[in-house]
Amino acid sequence: MKGLQGQPSASDDRAPAKPGPGRKLALSATIGPGPKLCQHGLALVNHGDCLDVMRRMPADFVDLIVTSPPYADARAHTYGGIRPDEYVPWFVERAVEMHRVLKPTGSFVLNIKEKAVDGERHTYVLELILALKREVGFRWVEEYIWHKTTSAPGKWKYRFRDAWERLLHFSKSDDVKMNQQDVRVPVGDWTRTRLRNMSANDRVRRESGTRSQVGRRISAWTDRKLVYPSNVLHRPPVCHNTGHSAAFPEWMPEFFIRLFTDQGDVVLDPFLGSGTTFRVAQALGRHAVGIDLDRDCLDRFLATIEDEFVTGEPLSAANIH
Repeated sequence: MKGLQGQPSASDDRAPAKPGPGRKLALSATIGPGPKLCQHGLALVNHGDCLDVMRRMPADFVDLIVTSPPYADARAHTYGGIRPDEYVPWFVERAVEMHRVLKPTGSFVLNIKEKAVDGERHTYVLELILALKREVGFRWVEEYIWHKTTSAPGKWKYRFRDAWERLLHFSKSDDVKMNQQDVRVPVGDWTRTRLRNMSANDRVRRESGTRSQVGRRISAWTDRKLVYPSNVLHRPPVCHNTGHSAAFPEWMPEFFIRLFTDQGDVVLDPFLGSGTTFRVAQALGRHAVGIDLDRDCLDRFLATIEDEFVTGEPLSAANIH
C-alpha cells in the first residue's frame, strides 16, 4: 500500500487517498466520536491567533502537534513579519500553551529553518530550541533532517543551495507514544548483491575496532523487507497547488502522524496554513484541529475539502470560530 506521496506504508492498510486534479480528498470513515470542542467554544477549524484559541483548550488534550510556523520576516500581511530578534519571545508565548494542551505522552514536531541575515545564518532557531527546553519545559527528543532531494537551484556568494530543513521533535515527558513499526521503509536493493555470497565473517557479530560496543552481523538482514528509517528523511519538496506560499508536502505530517499517534487521537496544527496536516490527519483516521489568523487562507482551505466530516461537525464558515 502506498502513502500520500507514494511512499510505502508498512503496517497500516488504510493508507489515505491522494487527491488528484479536480477532486477532493476522501476523508476516513473510521474516526469515530469527535473530540469535545464545542463546550470550550472551539471548532475543528478556528480563526484567530493560536495563542488565544489554545488558551480555551483543556490541558492534556492533544496527542500530536505538527506545524510549520511563519518563519522570521515571513507572512508580514498576517503576522506582521516577526523580526528574527523578536522571534523567540513571540513563539515561546505560544509554546507555553502548546505544552499545556499536549498530553504527557504526546509529541510536538516543529518544521523550521533559520534565515540568512547580512550574509550569515541568524541564530534565532538555535535560541528557540534552548528556550523551548529551558523556559517552556519541553524535552528535545530528536532532530530529523528533511533532505530536499529536488531543492530549487540557486547561487549565493558564500552558500550553496538550501537543500535541508529541520524537523524538531519535542515531548512533554519521557513516556512518549511512538509507533516505530508504522513508518518502516523498504530495505533497499543493496541486499540483493550483498547477501548473495556472504563470508563466514558476515554470519557472526563483528565488534567495532574502536571498542565502542557497536557491532554488526550482515546475515541479520537476510529476508528483511522493511527496516526502520534514519533521522534523515530524503523526500522532494512536492506539494499540491493550494494557493499558499509555504505549503509543505503531505508525506511530512503523514510520517509523524503515523509515528506518534493512533487512530482516534487528536492532531493539532496551530498554524494551519494550507491545511496539509489537517487533511492528512483526517484521512488517517485522527481528529484534526486547526488554527490560523488569516481568514483568506482558511477560506481557500475550505474550498479544497469536503463540506462536512464524519464527526458530524460541519466544516463551513458557520463552524469557524
